[in-house]
Amino acid sequence: MSELFQGVTEFAAHWWQYLLMYLIGGVLIYLAIKKDYEPMLLLPIGFGAILVNLPLSVVWEMPDVDGGVVSGVLKMFFDAGIQTELFPVLIFVAIGAMIDFTPLLQDPKMIFFGAAAQFGIFFTILAATALGFDLKSAASIGIIGAADGPTSIYVAARFAKQLLPAITVAAYSYMSLVPIIQPPVIRALTTKSERRIRMENKSGSVPRPVLILFPILITIISGILAPISTPLIGLLMFGNLLRECLVLDKLSKAAQNELSNLVTLLLGITIGGSMRYQDFLTLNTILIMLLGLVAFIFDTAGGVMFAKLVNVLSKKKVNPMVGAAGISAFPMSARIIQKLAKEEDPYNFILMPAVSANVAGQLGSVIAGSMVLALVPWLLS
Repeated sequence: MSELFQGVTEFAAHWWQYLLMYLIGGVLIYLAIKKDYEPMLLLPIGFGAILVNLPLSVVWEMPDVDGGVVSGVLKMFFDAGIQTELFPVLIFVAIGAMIDFTPLLQDPKMIFFGAAAQFGIFFTILAATALGFDLKSAASIGIIGAADGPTSIYVAARFAKQLLPAITVAAYSYMSLVPIIQPPVIRALTTKSERRIRMENKSGSVPRPVLILFPILITIISGILAPISTPLIGLLMFGNLLRECLVLDKLSKAAQNELSNLVTLLLGITIGGSMRYQDFLTLNTILIMLLGLVAFIFDTAGGVMFAKLVNVLSKKKVNPMVGAAGISAFPMSARIIQKLAKEEDPYNFILMPAVSANVAGQLGSVIAGSMVLALVPWLLS
C-alpha cells in the first residue's frame, strides 16, 4: 500500500511533466508505426521514454532493502552499453558489414562530396558555442549533422553525457525526416536546369584484393593519424572486411542481421530510458532540437554548394543534387536524389553517383566525429 500511495503522490506532484513525456513517447511511436520513420529505433526510444517516466521510475533506479538505491534494468543497460560506448561501437561493426564501398572505389573523387557535406557539423558547433554551450557540449550537438546516430551517441557519451538523450532523439528523428528536410533545401539552392544535369554512371567491377585491402589500409592510416578514431573507424572497417573477404559469410550476415537488430533494440530502449523528465524537459533540449535541424540543413547545403563550385571550376558538369547525398543517411539520401532527378527528367539516372557520394558520407561522418574527438581536447588544453 505504501508503494501505491507513493506512486500516486509522485504522479500528482509532477503530472504535467509525466503527461508531456508520454506524449513525446507516443509521437515517436506514431512516427515509427504510421510513417515508418526509423521504426527500429524510434519505437523502442518512444516506449522507453514512457517506461522511465512512470511514477518512481523503478526501471531506472529502485530502493534497496537496506535503504539505499540500486540500478534498475534500463540503467544497467545504460551503464553497460552507453557509458562504456559498447552499443554504438557494435553498431559500427554491423554498419561496416552492410556497406559496399564498390561505388566509391569506382569513382574515388566522390570522397570530396562526403567531406563537403559535413560542413553543417562545424557551423553548428560555432552556433551552439554562440548560444552559450561549452565546447564539448557544442561539439556533441554539432555531430547531429553527421546524420549518423552511432557517431552522435559515441561523441556525446565522451563529451556531454547529460545531453545524450536529447542529442540521440534529435539525431535519429532528423535522420528519419531526411526525405522531408532535403528536397526543399535542394530545390532552393538549384535551378531546374541544374537538377536535370545528367552524369556518367561508373561501371565495372573492383578487383577483390582492392576491396579487401581498402578497410585494412583505412584502419592503419586513420589509426596512425588520429589514434582516437580507432574504435570508430577500426570496427566499421572490421565489419566491412567480414563482408568483403567472402570466407566469413555467416559472420557477415550475423553482423548485418542478428547483431544489428539486437544492439539496435537495446540501444533504442536504453536511450528512451534515459529520457527522464527531469533531464529532458529543459531549454537545452529545445535548443538541441533546433540546432540539430540547422546542422542537417547546412550539411545538405554544403554538399550542394560544393558541387556547384566544382561545376564552375570543371568542364565536366556534376548534378548539384549529388552533393546533398554526401550525408551519412545511407542509402536513404541517394534514393531521394534519384527521385528528385526523375521528377525533373524521367530518363535521368544518377543513382550510382548519388550512392558513391552517400557511401563517402558514411565514411566522412565517422572521420568528422573522430576529428571532433581529437581536436576538442587539444583546443581545451
